[in-house]
Amino acid sequence: MAKRRGRKSIPRQNYKKYLDVAEHFYKAAKDSMDFDYWTASGVLIVHSAIAFSDALCIKLSGMKSIGENHEDTITLLDEVVGESDEKYKAMNQLRRIIEEKTKVSYLGELYSLSQTKDMLLRLERFRKWALEILNR
Repeated sequence: MAKRRGRKSIPRQNYKKYLDVAEHFYKAAKDSMDFDYWTASGVLIVHSAIAFSDALCIKLSGMKSIGENHEDTITLLDEVVGESDEKYKAMNQLRRIIEEKTKVSYLGELYSLSQTKDMLLRLERFRKWALEILNR
């Protein structure tokens, strides 16, 4: 397969490694919430969502997005997952998580409790959808 700019070929069975990473970030995000570390939790939520996306892309296409632009991750995921109402909703959750990350990263602000709770809820919705596909 020809190498595409911003994408890397990964053996499909390696999706499990990315799934493990996603689950570790997810659990650490929840633990951070217990200690009122909203910003740490927010960052872990973002990385968990991206790792779930990578796991999906690898399992379904043998490719993952590389680089700093998280929009590329969203684009690849959108390309490799079949159309459905559930996909539309899940992609919206991922986009909103990435938007929050972008706001905090470029404005130099800390995440608030309400932002982090909202992000965690979005991650849980995205995670549920991703696991349904990954466990098929």
